[in-house]
Amino acid sequence: MLGKTQPVRGAFLCGALCWRRMKTVLVNNTVLRDGHQSLAATRMSTAQMLPAAPILDGMGFAGLETWGGATIDSCLRFLGEQPFDRIRKLKAVAPKTPQLMLLRGQNIVQYTAFADDVVEAFVRCTAQAGMDIFRVFDALNDLRNLKTAVAAVRKEGKHARGEICYTISPVHTIDSFVKMGAELEAMGCHSIGIKDMAGLIKPRVAFELVRELKKKVGIPITIHCHDTAGIGAAAYVAAIEAGVDTIETSIVPFANGTSQPDTARMLAILEGHARCPSFDADKLAELRTYFDKVYAELSAFTSPANERTDPDTLTFQIPGGMLSNFRNQLKEQGMADRWDEVSREIPYVRQCLGWVPLVTPTSQIVGTQAMLNVKFGRWHTLSQPTIDVALGKYGRPPGPIDAKLLEIIVKKTGQKPIEERSADLALPHMPKIKADLAAKGLPTDDETAVLHAMFPVETARLIKGEKPAAAAPAKAAAAAPAAAGAAPAKADAKVISTRRFRLNVSGQQAEALVEEIS
Repeated sequence: MLGKTQPVRGAFLCGALCWRRMKTVLVNNTVLRDGHQSLAATRMSTAQMLPAAPILDGMGFAGLETWGGATIDSCLRFLGEQPFDRIRKLKAVAPKTPQLMLLRGQNIVQYTAFADDVVEAFVRCTAQAGMDIFRVFDALNDLRNLKTAVAAVRKEGKHARGEICYTISPVHTIDSFVKMGAELEAMGCHSIGIKDMAGLIKPRVAFELVRELKKKVGIPITIHCHDTAGIGAAAYVAAIEAGVDTIETSIVPFANGTSQPDTARMLAILEGHARCPSFDADKLAELRTYFDKVYAELSAFTSPANERTDPDTLTFQIPGGMLSNFRNQLKEQGMADRWDEVSREIPYVRQCLGWVPLVTPTSQIVGTQAMLNVKFGRWHTLSQPTIDVALGKYGRPPGPIDAKLLEIIVKKTGQKPIEERSADLALPHMPKIKADLAAKGLPTDDETAVLHAMFPVETARLIKGEKPAAAAPAKAAAAAPAAAGAAPAKADAKVISTRRFRLNVSGQQAEALVEEIS
């Protein structure tokens, strides 16, 4: 099944790989994490996963993505679950297949940089709970923000998969991604992932990127695509032709659209191909039937707009995890009729912030700022995360920050951009976290401490047995921006009045103080 070796015939773009003998492509399944994060606001509960997990475990998938990303936030904020218990429960019923998680490097699974000892403790707890493979990425592709996490994963004897966040801009090229891949290998990553969070990678580019990476690195390569623009499956085929080791698929109804391509769909596309994997069609159908029921149970958090093919993604580059709720958030702000304006503003904000890839948390930061620009005027109101990105606090941006924007921020804050890694400026934090917990009469074990570091209010509620806060249908994977501040158009302008607005983008709230000036 998954281990057969056959010659490749009729390669997609031919070349030297036409006669290379390559193994059947491996497949990771994402339905228990990214599938429902992209299409159902990360609301699938552990109880809803457990009946399907043993079936998935017996299918022959190379890995099951079950944790990370928005799942920790969702467990605490909406589902009333202890996140680490999910790993243990799934591991108990699906012990054979390695489990994967998505880790945001120095941000862990939050939206700001944490001290190294917090990152190390989180990785240690996650590994001890049963996680096998850690997909480690940084939103800016700043490898300085991956080193601590990768080293911690290796120390625990687990698999570190370094992720390349694929995006399109004048400063992102195949050569730059290949260079990054070589650096990930040198860092000690066991494999490399091409993370196409917005579904942007075109088939020809996928082929060339995998081919060039294969020339430079000796570790396995996985490609992870969302199918938002409808080209994800074609990109997978091209990557397979180029020799990619693993692709990642989901299962309908938690597949396609803003999620990954469906497993059965990919099997049909690859039928007759020398690298086509083999899965039990009856079991896939059984899973489809089961997940149809779960999808119906989560109907409050699903939307046909997220299931459809949207080629506008190729222009605006909004990732699936953000697009799945952004329209709803604009509606909540009374801006449903301004979707086109906000969408057009997103690429501009991204360019001004140094062509950052749009992936959590930068996608939410850029989206929030675009909404603020449209609602209040360009740069009149700046969110704190926007300020922090421009000042280098999230890492080194791929390109230069817009000079005019930087001037506004420096004048407003009195701060200058930093060059060092922001975590280098942070003191060890675990002792203080545990002291705070003890003072509140809460447990001081490492699991509680790392959860408290990221989600203090939600963690305390869970421990005290309080019900999760009621929430509208909104994704839990969003950025948690700090309070936004106003940026008056003129330094000497007189403030007539102030109004405070609560903004909700992809499920996270932030407050913006807006000043009316003379």
